[in-house]
Amino acid sequence: MVSVFNEQFLLLSRVPASLKKIACKVIAGERILPEEGILLYEEGELGFLAMLAEQVRVRLNANNVFFIRNFHIEPTNICVNKCRFCSYSHHFSPKKWDLTVEEMLETVRNQDENVREVHITGAVHPEKDIFYYEDLLRKIRSLRPDLHIKALSAVELEYIIKKARLSYEQGLKFLQAAGLDSIPGGGAEIFDEKIRQEICATKASSENWLEIHETAHRLGITSNATMLYGHIENYTHRIKHMTLLRNSQDRYGGFNAFIPLKFRNTNNELSAIHEVTVIEDMRNYAVARIFLDNIQHLKGYWPMIGKPYAQLSLSFGVDDMDGTINDTTRIYSLAGASEQNPRMTVSEMKTMILEAKRDPVERDSLYKVIDN
Repeated sequence: MVSVFNEQFLLLSRVPASLKKIACKVIAGERILPEEGILLYEEGELGFLAMLAEQVRVRLNANNVFFIRNFHIEPTNICVNKCRFCSYSHHFSPKKWDLTVEEMLETVRNQDENVREVHITGAVHPEKDIFYYEDLLRKIRSLRPDLHIKALSAVELEYIIKKARLSYEQGLKFLQAAGLDSIPGGGAEIFDEKIRQEICATKASSENWLEIHETAHRLGITSNATMLYGHIENYTHRIKHMTLLRNSQDRYGGFNAFIPLKFRNTNNELSAIHEVTVIEDMRNYAVARIFLDNIQHLKGYWPMIGKPYAQLSLSFGVDDMDGTINDTTRIYSLAGASEQNPRMTVSEMKTMILEAKRDPVERDSLYKVIDN
């Protein structure tokens, strides 16, 4: 039922009939169509979108905003791919690295015992194989049995599993036995093969990305999902991308969170493209929250857009701020993000959330609440 307040809001506001119809569906908890999602992008004013996104956020997550104590390991930036938007790989980055297993284990040893998750992802190194990563996972699990290991994007998995001549199911089971708990959402970019040919021609296809994640979900390995926006795509491409994710979630579940990733134009072949505005960032968060009705959590990844704008995103449907990170990621700092040494204490995280009039909730990797 649409509340009296919302009926009055819709009647009194200067909202076109087509958008008012969409608003009624959203407020009633009904799914919107892809063409309605495109209309929201094209015609929805920012305040209107925020109002609808907040309806969905509160329905799914009340007033909670989640965070986790985590850190990253980025094993290497030496990559077989040469994605034109990438500022991280050795093709464009002013820095080049290839960490040893011992260096990565030392990073694990240096973490506080209260840290709950390690996020391992990087480039697709031509000489690394599934057995290398299986060994790494086993050693991390031996060091920290309590640590949730979120590791290897679908792009990395596609390369090492095919190299081993295994099926996706066989490869994922092999890594799962070594300690893999979940997989990150990177490498999705935009699910449109024409665009992928222009910006990441050698990377795993949209179909392969989805197949790997769905295989993982069937095996009980959860994951996140991402979308790279603000480059050469348009609103139709974004809605197509989210439709494929929404359909996949209907089939198998398994996506914990959706993470919009903003294209940054420093140190890459697409540097002539102007970055989208913060208004567009917030519009994108809001439409994503409205459209992806079956993915419970929407993440504002603060190392990408900066702490102030991540805080602002909490008014546009976002309910997750990722984690403390402890200055362990370089992916967005190399691309020109304002957070050059991304780290946040638990106290800073809670303050940021409280200032936005939300309730900070510490979680584990599967969104189980941590009582402190």
